[in-house]
Amino acid sequence: MSTPTIAAADNRPWYRTLNKEQWNTLLAANLGWAFDGYETYALILTMGAAFRQLLPAESYANIPFYAGLTIAVTLLGWGIGGIVGGIVSDYIGRKRTLIYAVLAYSAVTGFTAIAWSLWSFIALRFIVGFALGSEWGTGTSMVAEMWPDKHRGKGAGLMQCGLGIGFFFASATWFFVSPMGPDAWRWMYVIGVLPALAVGWIRKRIKEPEKWTESDRKRRAAVEAQKEAVKSGQPLSTADKNLTRFTLIDLFADPKYRRRTIAAFLMSTTTTLAWWGISTWVPPYVGSLAKLEGLSPERWASLAGMFYNAGAIVGYISLGFFADIYGRRPVTIAWFAISLLMTPVLFLWTHNLYLLLIVCSINAFFTLGQYTWCSTWLPEAYPTRIRATAVSFCFNAPRFIAFTGPLLAGTLITYFGSYGRAAVIVSMIYILGIVAAPFFPETRGKPLPE
Repeated sequence: MSTPTIAAADNRPWYRTLNKEQWNTLLAANLGWAFDGYETYALILTMGAAFRQLLPAESYANIPFYAGLTIAVTLLGWGIGGIVGGIVSDYIGRKRTLIYAVLAYSAVTGFTAIAWSLWSFIALRFIVGFALGSEWGTGTSMVAEMWPDKHRGKGAGLMQCGLGIGFFFASATWFFVSPMGPDAWRWMYVIGVLPALAVGWIRKRIKEPEKWTESDRKRRAAVEAQKEAVKSGQPLSTADKNLTRFTLIDLFADPKYRRRTIAAFLMSTTTTLAWWGISTWVPPYVGSLAKLEGLSPERWASLAGMFYNAGAIVGYISLGFFADIYGRRPVTIAWFAISLLMTPVLFLWTHNLYLLLIVCSINAFFTLGQYTWCSTWLPEAYPTRIRATAVSFCFNAPRFIAFTGPLLAGTLITYFGSYGRAAVIVSMIYILGIVAAPFFPETRGKPLPE
């Protein structure tokens, strides 16, 4: 009697094999990342309007440089906050860290609306970046620890698409808010305070992953054992040494994890530097072409953002699903390679505005959709005791290098007087990701390391 029941269960669609707790965890992580996405893309969309209000007219020609500087400072704050958030998540839990992250960036996002000068705007962006960074590693770890092995890529893709949803919402919001006058950009940041309303739901509906709870229990026991060992003079076991070691140090203490982290760092640097150094210029690039044709640059920048992020949402989800079918490594390499190809297609070879919107979607499918490799592949390569620290370090540490991407691109755009050549030069970084990916272990369908 039991065999038919098991067979029937095995034949169910994959989404019916998941329980309510798993779906709630995904929704919480997706929402957190969507909130980050809204705030991040609001910056990209509003910088031009903000700087035209905060700068004297004679400085307008330098706006691309100031935009690159602002993004760079945001990335620096994001990198620091992201690493700190991952460490905190390994020690106090995924749920609590997620709540603190949502509250923090909801509060500081509103501060950007009160910027009174260029430098106050940039300083506030650093604080916002610090708050933004702490959410992703926590959400990624939660989904990985709650979802089953054979569907983890799907969960990661569905979580990661939250960024695109946030980007899309920011683009749509700016489409309607931008005509409201010189202060319209400030309202975008006031709206960014709303995510704080989700904290109550997270507290009631989200459960701490059992994998972390068990790891925390072992860590606490190891700390007690360490105290006893100090009193008795007896050595600690290797397992207890690992558990009592500071997570960031533990990440590099084992040669196996150290090698993985180097490869992951290079791939993450590729994704992060390329996106921030190239793709953040898509809305202003399309807006500049629209202006040449006598059309509203703000409206066309918003349209470009919406088309771009619609493609990105599909790209996020698709990478996760394909990674479950074909493996993490080949799919990630494919997304890197096609992103390299799509850069000149977008910035050099397409000139019709309406066709450009379609190309924006295709480009985003790969250039922004590739971020899903991080949420799919990274948590599967590290044990629970350091998982959030590891994925947060690999995801956020590259920002200490990637912040040079916007600076370089802004300088190149100013030098060349156009976006195209600057974008193609920066896109060569995709070659680094293609070379580094084979050195990270394939993890498709395998259980998470304990």
